[in-house]
Amino acid sequence: MDDFKTITITLAGRPYPLRIKGGDENNIRKIVKTLNERINQFQMSYTSKDKQDCLAMTLLTTSVELHKYRNGASLQDAEKNLEDLEVFLDALLES
Repeated sequence: MDDFKTITITLAGRPYPLRIKGGDENNIRKIVKTLNERINQFQMSYTSKDKQDCLAMTLLTTSVELHKYRNGASLQDAEKNLEDLEVFLDALLES
């Protein structure tokens, strides 16, 4: 039987308790770190946008990356698509 534990992660400054498999903790903490870094990058780049916008942009860019990975796109293709998405988001946020 899997060993479960409860941890608290902080995402975008808010704590969230999670019940996870014990062996997943390191991966979850790495993912949370990456997400927080992306949120912070969006907040620094788009100071006029609120945290909700930065969360949405982080969700969208991460989802595109995951979708490309699941569909067998090469890393270069995924990076190109993320760059294209970033340009699109820049244009959208500046308008």
